[in-house]
Amino acid sequence: MTTVWRFLVKFASLIVATLHCFDRVIFKGHLALAAPRQLEYFVDCVLKVRRTEFFKEIAPQYSERLVEHAQSWAQQAGRTYEYRTGSFRKDEWAQKLIRAQGITEGLVGILCTQETCSSFKLVPGPKRPQFVPAPRQQRVLYYYFLDPQFGLIHVRLQTWLPFTLQVYVNGHEWLAQQLVHKQLGFVQQHNAFTQLDDPAQTQRLADRFAHLDWPKILDRWAHQVNPLLRELFPGYPVHWVVDQAEFATDLLFTSRQALAGLYRKLLDYAVVTFSPKDILGFLGRKWDRRFDGEIHTHYEEDRWFGSRIKHRMKTNWLKMYDKFGLILRVETVINAAKEFSVYRMQHHHDGTASVGYYPMTKSVTSLVHYREQALACNRRYLDALAVVDDPAPAYQDVRQLTEPKVVAGRRYAGFNPARRDDVHLFAAVLAGDHIARGFRNGDIRAPVFGLAKQASQRRRHSAAVGRLLKRLHVRHLVAKVPHTRRWRVTERGRHLLGLAVQLYRQSWPQLAA
Repeated sequence: MTTVWRFLVKFASLIVATLHCFDRVIFKGHLALAAPRQLEYFVDCVLKVRRTEFFKEIAPQYSERLVEHAQSWAQQAGRTYEYRTGSFRKDEWAQKLIRAQGITEGLVGILCTQETCSSFKLVPGPKRPQFVPAPRQQRVLYYYFLDPQFGLIHVRLQTWLPFTLQVYVNGHEWLAQQLVHKQLGFVQQHNAFTQLDDPAQTQRLADRFAHLDWPKILDRWAHQVNPLLRELFPGYPVHWVVDQAEFATDLLFTSRQALAGLYRKLLDYAVVTFSPKDILGFLGRKWDRRFDGEIHTHYEEDRWFGSRIKHRMKTNWLKMYDKFGLILRVETVINAAKEFSVYRMQHHHDGTASVGYYPMTKSVTSLVHYREQALACNRRYLDALAVVDDPAPAYQDVRQLTEPKVVAGRRYAGFNPARRDDVHLFAAVLAGDHIARGFRNGDIRAPVFGLAKQASQRRRHSAAVGRLLKRLHVRHLVAKVPHTRRWRVTERGRHLLGLAVQLYRQSWPQLAA
């Protein structure tokens, strides 16, 4: 069943194309020697040398082999190999090489830098020295390629054990290559499309990204940059994980004028309205007072590329910003996969397996789940913003809340949008974690009346909330979820109540704090 995006329906006349696509994705590859015990087995049983000899004499040779391989490849390809220190933009370095040398495909250049990375050290043990994890200053190689399928990518290789790999790809760059191959017209600016001749076919192509044979693709790049994988470690596979994934929803507007006014209102609404509880809801988490983590909203004004807002929950976040004044982008960035629950198979320690909702894994085969979860986050965020409208009729609309309502001969009092308690009620029913599941009487009591210690007080609060919900119900602002005790906010309710909360917080920010 196709989910209706309220935001897209409301602003359909202003939007010419919609694209959901991965942006930056960073994979990490861990050799099966990444654990101390595995490395000790390799040294003791495969190489059959002393651990001190390996660490002092053999391991440095491995590092030299990787650097020599990089220098040789660059020389044979007629490309740049450069050793650099200090802080600089590596991607800009690669772009300059592409422009200066007219590179269209293949190796662009190789950077060698000094960095501190996770590695090992030898420490005294009960019988003999032992390997333990420890940071180590070492040379790190950055290979930049113009790949015929993925565009500009880079592969980062640690030259000291455990030779951890990092691969950067960009979903928009990959999609651009697919559009070229399919001969579909488009205009691309950096990592965004400002024109798409066939948006529907473009979306179908973008959906394929998560289903690519990633282990095979990543292994190919790994073997290109690390000759030790076939020379010394043919029986040690590389385990690939998703280290970071950005998934963007891009809304291409008809003109810069169409987006400019609306975007300012969206920013204002998000800044003054969205609470930490809302942010949890957008990122798929139900509010729990036992939540142990940080939630931040950061707003940046007058950036080179425009203003943006960023909501952070632990190490995952949501961003909204405009691209070139034509595109509204909402982007979910996932670093901690375990914060999301997905329906999958779970293998247990006793050898059994079961299917159910479990924390999402970082395996590359979970990229489909990453897409599903990030797309849902983007939708929830945009749908919560769907209440934003032209402020002129907003005040007229909110006046409807103040008028009494007579139903079946019974009179129901109106609300006061300038009254703090009423606005707290509106905000409680609009809370982000109610968007998907709806809410119960008990979900509203605490935000409106606070926590009640005595049972009699809880009963009074429950009855009072019931009367408040009835007043919302007769105005068609909330509706009962059939066959449950839950309520949901209607489209009319999300519009009117959202406007009331926004206007209150803009007019009296000192009271809304």
